[in-house]
Amino acid sequence: MGRNHVRVLTELGDVDLVGVADSSEASLDSALRGRTTPRYTDPVEMLDKQRPEFVVVATPTVLHAEMAELALSRGIHVLVEKPIAATRDEAERMSKLAEANGVHLGIGHVERYNPAILQLRDRLTRGEGGEVHLLTAKRTGPFPARVRDVGVITDLATHDVDIMMMLTLSSVERVYAETAKRIHRTHEDLFCGTLRFEDGQIGMLDINWLTPFKTRELSVVCERGTFVANYLTQELTFYENSEAAGGWDSLAQLTGVAEGNMTRYQVARVEPLRAEIQAFTEAIRGEGYRYVTAENGMATLDVTTALLLAAETKQTIELAVTGAA
Repeated sequence: MGRNHVRVLTELGDVDLVGVADSSEASLDSALRGRTTPRYTDPVEMLDKQRPEFVVVATPTVLHAEMAELALSRGIHVLVEKPIAATRDEAERMSKLAEANGVHLGIGHVERYNPAILQLRDRLTRGEGGEVHLLTAKRTGPFPARVRDVGVITDLATHDVDIMMMLTLSSVERVYAETAKRIHRTHEDLFCGTLRFEDGQIGMLDINWLTPFKTRELSVVCERGTFVANYLTQELTFYENSEAAGGWDSLAQLTGVAEGNMTRYQVARVEPLRAEIQAFTEAIRGEGYRYVTAENGMATLDVTTALLLAAETKQTIELAVTGAA
């Protein structure tokens, strides 16, 4: 992920990439191939020599808090990759440090900037689908050799939990999970989970590193039909219930819903990572506030932590409702 950040940062006309730090010379070679950007194996040396206005933390999850705090304590704005941190305590510490130093702390939930998801959010907000009943996320693909420190719940489900809370504007009150380890030696690589939202919606997650092809899809079953968003192709489709004009009460009298028109909406494609970084730099310049906050990141972390606990204990886990994302 760090290589992609380097690429985007060097492409943005209003950002000057002044340094990249990584403990691995090989990683630096890969990220900076063909570039003259200053390189460091010590992040403290980079921060003190270059004094950047903001940094991007794209390290393994267990290092998020340590690296972010190095910058925050120096009054430097931080955009940290998701999840915000490995634990709630670390996340709260980061948030307090950012507030104490008067700097922005953004969380890299990049799927929030996918234009198909943004249009889906807008259509749901306008009530085009009616009441939302069920959200189902399917996020599958081959095993990634790059991920060693976490399993699919932390690495992948974090995306879908965050998006579901954003779309429903509701907190998760209860979760259950089943996991398995088939290839990964230390963490789950197969996960099926359910979320129960405070406002009554149900979320289902089907996520694994065992499928030989990549799938990134979200379906939202509503009163008047079903939206399907494809993260990879950035397509949004609506499948209408042909009898939906009478409302859900009338549909309930039928043996099932009837298939109606299919509408594929026009979506202007953009690179989500570029949009994410632009949103963060806009906030630094005082031009808006569109980035994912530490509060949002902690709400998602609470849910994924509960999912891991549910899988471990084979029990349903209740969460304290903390407010919508």
